[in-house]
Amino acid sequence: MESGDSMADLSDITAKKEKMPVPIKDIAQIGVMVATIEAAKISLLFLPNVELVTLFIILYTLFFRKKTIFAIYAFVLIEGILYGFGIWWIMYLYIWPLLAMITYLCRKVVSLWFWCLLSATFGLLFGALCSIPYLFVGGPTMAFTWWIAGIPYDIIHGIANFTLCLILFVPLRSILHRITGQSQKELQL
Repeated sequence: MESGDSMADLSDITAKKEKMPVPIKDIAQIGVMVATIEAAKISLLFLPNVELVTLFIILYTLFFRKKTIFAIYAFVLIEGILYGFGIWWIMYLYIWPLLAMITYLCRKVVSLWFWCLLSATFGLLFGALCSIPYLFVGGPTMAFTWWIAGIPYDIIHGIANFTLCLILFVPLRSILHRITGQSQKELQL
C-alpha cells in the first residue's frame, strides 16, 4: 500500500463521518443515558415505586435537551423487551416524554426545591397519567378504579422522588457539569 492510498482512505473516512446524520458523540451520549437510566431502574426494582428514572430524565433534559427524547424511547423499548409489551408499555411512551417536555419548558429554573417538587408531583400523578389507556380499554370506570387503587403507591412514588431528588440532584448535576463542560448559563439557553 502506498502512502497516497492511505491518505485517500483517510479522506474517505472523514467524508463519511461528515455525512453521518447523527454524530457518533451523540450516539455515545444517548447510549450512556439509556444505560444509566436502565441500570438505575433495575437496581431499585426491589423497592415498590422507588425509582431514579424521573431524576435522570430531568437532569438529562437539562443537559442534553432533545437527545433525551431518543434516550427515553430507547429506554422504553428496552423495558418492553425485558418485561413484555403490555398496556403499561404504552403508558411509558407518553409519560416519560411528558416529563422531558415539562423539564425543558422549566429549564431556566435553578431552584433545587422546584425540581424536588416537580419530581414529587410527577410521582403523585404517575398513576393518574397511567390510567389514561384504561379509558380506551374499559372506559372511565375502569380508568378511575385503576387510578384509585394505586394511590398508596403514588404517595410512596411522590415521597421517594422528592427524597431522591433532594439528595442526588445537586451532586449529579455537578458531575454532569464536569462531564459536559457546560456552565449554568449555557444550560438555560
